[in-house]
Amino acid sequence: MNEAMADDPNAAETREANVPDSVLDEGVDPRSIDDIVPPILARPLRYGPGALGTRANVITVSRLVLAIPLLILISNRGASWLVTIGWVVLAATDGLDGWVARKDGTTRSGAFLDPIADKMLVLGAFFALVVRSAVPLFPVLLIAAREFGISGYRSWLATNEVSVPAGPLGKVKTVAQLASVFVCIFPPTDHLLGLQHAALWVAVALTVVSGVEIVVRGQRELATRRTA
Repeated sequence: MNEAMADDPNAAETREANVPDSVLDEGVDPRSIDDIVPPILARPLRYGPGALGTRANVITVSRLVLAIPLLILISNRGASWLVTIGWVVLAATDGLDGWVARKDGTTRSGAFLDPIADKMLVLGAFFALVVRSAVPLFPVLLIAAREFGISGYRSWLATNEVSVPAGPLGKVKTVAQLASVFVCIFPPTDHLLGLQHAALWVAVALTVVSGVEIVVRGQRELATRRTA
């Protein structure tokens, strides 16, 4: 690549435009920049922000569709190996579609679909367990209120051109929710009510705290924007 760029000044200029200023400030020849900057930094994204038929969206929509029969199984059969396997597979796709989206390029359609699929899977599972009297209703209502409340809050922030992405605490919250459902549908822990209730309330606590953290960050960003 370096030899080709040496023969093509336009290619060198294009390459130089993609090089961080901190590297160019050191007096490095852009023609040898491949020795410093990993090749992946110059790799074009597969999809643009407006794309619909992306690989990540296929995974997300598949999770959305397959969640329906799984939720029916949870409400009808409760803990079983079939339900557990289905839950683990769909829970795994929650991280997979995000990884694929970051690799191929994030899209507006993915940003819209992914939260819907997540809420349908997690809240649907919690309410299916409530129907079976496997978990109490009140903590599930707390989780649902937080999820929809924060979604509305983020939409309001967006009208003020403020974005508050999920932080590490939000990711821990999601794992806690998925784990809480898991201990209720996993046959070996089906009878351990103390463990199930403890996992549920841990998920509730993390859900509420992460929601407060998002509100605090959102208000801070909003105040910064208004004073800028």
